[in-house]
Amino acid sequence: MCAQQSTFRTGRNVTTFIELGVDQDMVDALAERGITEAFPIQEQTIPLAISGQDIIGQAKTGTGKTFGFGLPVLQRIGKDPEPGVQALIVVPTRELCVQVYEDLELATKNRNATVVPIYGGKAYEGQIDQLKAGAQVIVGTPGRLLDLANQRLLDLKNVREMVLDEADKMLDLGFLADIEKLFSMTPAVRHTMLFSATMPGTIVTLARRFMSNPIHIRATDPDEGAAQANIEHIIYRAHSLDKDEIIGRILQSEGRGKTVIFMRTKRAAAKLQEELSDRGFPAAAVHGDLNQDQRERAMAAFKSGKKDILVATEVAARGIDVDDVTHVINHTVPDDDKTYLHRVGRTGRAGRTGIAVTFVDWDDMHKWALINNALEFGIAEPVETYSSSPHLFTDLNIPEGTKGRLKATPVKDGPPRGGRGGADRRGGSSRGSASGSSADSGEGEKREGSTRTRRRTRSANPRGSGRHETHGHEQHGHDLEGGSEPGASLDPAPESEGTTAPRRRRRRRRTGGSGEASGASNTDAQATESTATE
Repeated sequence: MCAQQSTFRTGRNVTTFIELGVDQDMVDALAERGITEAFPIQEQTIPLAISGQDIIGQAKTGTGKTFGFGLPVLQRIGKDPEPGVQALIVVPTRELCVQVYEDLELATKNRNATVVPIYGGKAYEGQIDQLKAGAQVIVGTPGRLLDLANQRLLDLKNVREMVLDEADKMLDLGFLADIEKLFSMTPAVRHTMLFSATMPGTIVTLARRFMSNPIHIRATDPDEGAAQANIEHIIYRAHSLDKDEIIGRILQSEGRGKTVIFMRTKRAAAKLQEELSDRGFPAAAVHGDLNQDQRERAMAAFKSGKKDILVATEVAARGIDVDDVTHVINHTVPDDDKTYLHRVGRTGRAGRTGIAVTFVDWDDMHKWALINNALEFGIAEPVETYSSSPHLFTDLNIPEGTKGRLKATPVKDGPPRGGRGGADRRGGSSRGSASGSSADSGEGEKREGSTRTRRRTRSANPRGSGRHETHGHEQHGHDLEGGSEPGASLDPAPESEGTTAPRRRRRRRRTGGSGEASGASNTDAQATESTATE
């Protein structure tokens, strides 16, 4: 949750976990990671939760809610609990499931309780084996939990501790019916806690139905308001074709650490990740077009610092629990003020400061007007900003003369990058990755090359013309000098050297690019047919 939270507690009396009544073994486990002092939400919830009081906890993201409910849950089931599911923690996203699991796993280091993450995108077998082995604490997403419960592989009849985390997000994702089904599978008498950043009427209704005399706790920090005071909010009205260049320059600002860039769609996230990698920036991506293993590898690379830029869609945001994010960039303005706060809440965590930059398109000014009014920013007209605007450099502490591409990345020199994008890709980034943007990240050159081999058949493309020479290559190999050399097909030199071999009936279609017939020729009629097949 917050491996260094004790380092950043200032301006108030310090409370330790032992003073809150937490068992010594868990206090020691947390202390080994430098976690010794409690956050406000933890101070208020832990003693009540340990006593068995139902709680509705309301606090912004990044304030320590996981230990606020996790430590009491682990303490109430005991140091050596009986086998079988006794505690159920329900979260909305896979990323958050992994995060909560890791925090509770840390807390149980010195006790025999077993914590298991249950979520989609992973094989059933391993999760089922852990359940059969007698795991006592389950952290899971609604869909996979219900799936296993309906198959009678997950038994919830002995659950005595239940937690709903990020309840408002679960409602936004349409999980209300699933949550009600999960509640119905647990005993009527149990200890229940519900945590949510906001408290809409549906959450209140849910609490009344399934909780017993809950206490509503709202924890605040000195830096907490409608928009956190420790986050600097910078709003620009930017042109969509210039955003990639602006971002490239922001990523070179002085003092920048880990950065999260939020995109509206999965395709846009994949395209930007590829564009940034092409510009020389170590970027990872998390979005719905990636399988679970790819998403987890991307998150692991970001958390470890191997890649310090994460391009993400909104759904993935709830699982980004990284304390040292310095910048958040909204590539497009969020739909509403709640989404805005959830996004920018990735920075300024654990008492640190952060910078949130938001781009507002001309067509989205109505959305910004609503956010501006709700959060009282007083920025009715965001300043029009381009990658060359002087105020961009001063606002974000960007060195003068910085361009949106790292110097180490070859631009005009070096091998070609598939013939697209050019040296300056401002305004051309969408063209440079228009084909198959959801492919594996970080493989820009290889991916574009393979795509051209697979799809393009115009006569102007040597690879395209080579595809229609398949049988000339197979039966007249003596005419194809050097035809197997991979680089030869990229050279747009004259192709015809007097070769007049008659066309033969096509037997099959080439799909690979390993043996392009770059040295062979096509007649005009053949080129015409090639274009017609596209």
